[in-house]
Amino acid sequence: MKPIYFFCLVIALSQISLGQEKFGGATLYTVRNEMENNPKETLKAIADMGYVNIEVTGYADGMFYGMAPSEFKAYVTSLGLNPVSGHFGSATFDNAETIIADAKAAGLQYFVIPAPPMGHFTYDAATHTMGMKEDLEFVNNFLNEIGKKCKAAGLQLLYHNHDFEFKEMKGVRPMDYFLENTDPEYVNFQLDLYWITKAGEDPLSYFEAYPGRFKMWHVKDMDTEGKFAPVGKGTIDFGRILEKHEESGLEYYIVEQDMTWALAPLEAIKISRQGLKKFGFDGFQ
Repeated sequence: MKPIYFFCLVIALSQISLGQEKFGGATLYTVRNEMENNPKETLKAIADMGYVNIEVTGYADGMFYGMAPSEFKAYVTSLGLNPVSGHFGSATFDNAETIIADAKAAGLQYFVIPAPPMGHFTYDAATHTMGMKEDLEFVNNFLNEIGKKCKAAGLQLLYHNHDFEFKEMKGVRPMDYFLENTDPEYVNFQLDLYWITKAGEDPLSYFEAYPGRFKMWHVKDMDTEGKFAPVGKGTIDFGRILEKHEESGLEYYIVEQDMTWALAPLEAIKISRQGLKKFGFDGFQ
């Protein structure tokens, strides 16, 4: 996006947001390119839309979007934003304590492992298919051990799913394995409602089988072709899912759209916020 167009969009969104009630969370992954080019302006645009909570995905070399953890925390809180969670795909046994300390200093509450770590995530470029290696025990042990470190630092560890965790492997589905073998004192889950739907599973059946384990949700819609869509512009009945939020264990929800297609990412999350209200999410933080 050219700078002049970006700043015009920021001004327009700011004008629209005057007097707007505050609710909802958004991941910065949706606006990752904007965050790379104009992090502070992008954060202000998100705050001006009325979002309250944000999830960071741009941590590298001890910095959040080019800002030291304390600087990042000070800036976002000055905008009225709560940096509630972060995705840390680079976490290993060796560097976890350093990253956890930075996450804590940035004001985060949740330390999210976004996919199988340490080389256990796979991607087939020919078919554009994500997956994981079969060593479920390694990933499970990693989650438990890093979860203990997070708790000691005052953070909560969550694991974020895609669709492949619901595909049987060695006679068991990885998602079920992790739910049954991680310690809920140290490990819980950020349930991606698009990906569980894409896998052909019903979130409600998981809430019933594993109540209280899904502390956060990624809320993103699916169009009739199975592609990502803004909340309220697709086929997922979020109202039905939200009715069971207490059984889920929901504490925060986060809007995400991995690809926004013809829409500018900021426009996509603005539309999603309107969709949140349609389904009643505005009654929750």
